[in-house]
Amino acid sequence: MASLSKNKIKYIHSLELKKIRKEEGVFLAEGPKLVGDLLGHFPCRFLAATSSWLQKHPDIDASELVEVSQEDLSRASLLKTPQQVLAIFEQPSYTLNPEVVRQSLCLALDDVQDPGNLGTIIRLADWFGIEHIICSQNTVDVYNPKTIQATMGGITRVKVHYTSLPDFIRSLGDTPIFGTFLDGKNMYEQPLSANGLIVMGNEGNGIGKEVAALINRKLYIPNYPEGQETSESLNVAIATAVICAEFRRQAAWK
Repeated sequence: MASLSKNKIKYIHSLELKKIRKEEGVFLAEGPKLVGDLLGHFPCRFLAATSSWLQKHPDIDASELVEVSQEDLSRASLLKTPQQVLAIFEQPSYTLNPEVVRQSLCLALDDVQDPGNLGTIIRLADWFGIEHIICSQNTVDVYNPKTIQATMGGITRVKVHYTSLPDFIRSLGDTPIFGTFLDGKNMYEQPLSANGLIVMGNEGNGIGKEVAALINRKLYIPNYPEGQETSESLNVAIATAVICAEFRRQAAWK
């Protein structure tokens, strides 16, 4: 059994920083379920695991493979309760083609800041068969370790792109662009298409002005009963779930 050097542990911890992740082109994942889901989808540069985990997974394809003690894993881990295995994977590179939005339903995120929210939205997209999420350049990094953990493996099937959202939306022509607004139309009373872009906004400020001006279908998630005093808004990930469910419900009835 090898022990992790101080330098290796320092390197693993440094992957909390976006700058280092970007320079190295990698991201960190921890835990048997998540690492198991990611293996085979992204090249694995480094994997450290306990002997019990390695015995159950004899055919690991990793550039560097280390058997470590639970103590070593605890020192390297970013989690409060470290779990058996951690791995460093290569970041994929995807090409963004506006055609996917014309042909299928996609999500866009305008400056979503919370890594947990982004991870949950990726997990939701995976559940509802949405394969592309287009993020503004100020949206939190998808390779943040907290985001990766929250995707629960959804990151293997959902492609996340970063671009100038206004420029991208302008390139879509007359494709349906949906967004949620307090002055929008009740989404349960609107015909929702099987293709187009659903834009979700920042946790505190909603959709920014420049992007809002480009949305051609404004929706509202009504509270119940309507008109009753309630909390100011829904969490962005929960709102995404409500909206995606209604889009897919309508598509199923067509």
